[in-house]
Amino acid sequence: MNLMTRYLGREIYFSIGLVFLALIMLFAFLDLIHELNVMGQGQYHLGYVLLFVILTIPGHVYELFPVAVLIGTIVALVQMAASSELTVFRSSGASLWQMVGALFKIALPLVVLCFFFGELLAPPSERMAQQLRLKSQNMQISLKEFRSGVWVKDVHSFVNVKNVMPDTSLSNIDIYQFDDTYHLQSITNAKRASFIDEGNWQLEDVLETHFSKEGTNISVQPLQEWRSALNPGIFTVLLVVPEQMSAWSLYQYAEHLRDNRQKSARYEIAMWNKLVYPLALVVMMMLALPFASYQRRAGGVGAMILMGIVLGLVFHFAGRLFASLGAINDWQPFMSATAMVGLFLLLAMGMLWWTERR
Repeated sequence: MNLMTRYLGREIYFSIGLVFLALIMLFAFLDLIHELNVMGQGQYHLGYVLLFVILTIPGHVYELFPVAVLIGTIVALVQMAASSELTVFRSSGASLWQMVGALFKIALPLVVLCFFFGELLAPPSERMAQQLRLKSQNMQISLKEFRSGVWVKDVHSFVNVKNVMPDTSLSNIDIYQFDDTYHLQSITNAKRASFIDEGNWQLEDVLETHFSKEGTNISVQPLQEWRSALNPGIFTVLLVVPEQMSAWSLYQYAEHLRDNRQKSARYEIAMWNKLVYPLALVVMMMLALPFASYQRRAGGVGAMILMGIVLGLVFHFAGRLFASLGAINDWQPFMSATAMVGLFLLLAMGMLWWTERR
């Protein structure tokens, strides 16, 4: 059993590596073509374009893991079936479910590797890529959730932010402070806000308007300290799409939204998807195993690879569709995130049962 696991693992890892190499080269080339269209804006020259493409590779690796594992495993198993190596294993006493157990062991290191890319490597790499492009193009992030920018609740105040700079400092912000009875106490406008430490920001070019029973009082200050529960981590989510954030960052931001009675479905779905996504690799390996028994009738390696590509694309795009529909319709986040993994698990179990029955 251990000998079969080691042999299968060597063949499968090699095939997955080749598939990954081809897919990453393809996606990197497409990214390069896309970035060449905006090259020349500001200081965004070829060197920055290439660095941007390199920094986006970890994100592509994470996204392509299930597809690469499915196709790579199918290629390895179908080739072994064509050379009768799987037949030798079966005639030596290895049952179909023992082979499933071997694939499960082979998948575990890939699950860990996928989790590493998704949680520790891809999020900071994607953020660095976006910051690099924004800085080199001399751009800033314009917040478009509303025409007036993004609104964030902060204890007894509402904060309106027009722009977030690449260094996560804020520009053109308005702070509306209310008392315990929700009466407006003051409006503070600042041209810029820089984060100092936890709970403290420094406002620049401040115009503050106070409202009281006696009337209105206006003051102008070059600098002013602003105590707030907000931090740059909340605003960095605007640099990276939820699917490229870490599960911990998604959890924190979803908690912030829930605490302020805002919709958090999209971020909760992305969080559950990040936690479940690596487990999809086990499902993909299980799904690949029945293909080996069909290769003679179905047209050989080429037909199996084509079917693997189709299934991989269906998993990738249908999973995103379920997540989007869940966010729009307020479906239960866990179910929205795990629907495709569950469906593919049922498909794999059904195909394995049918293969064993034959």
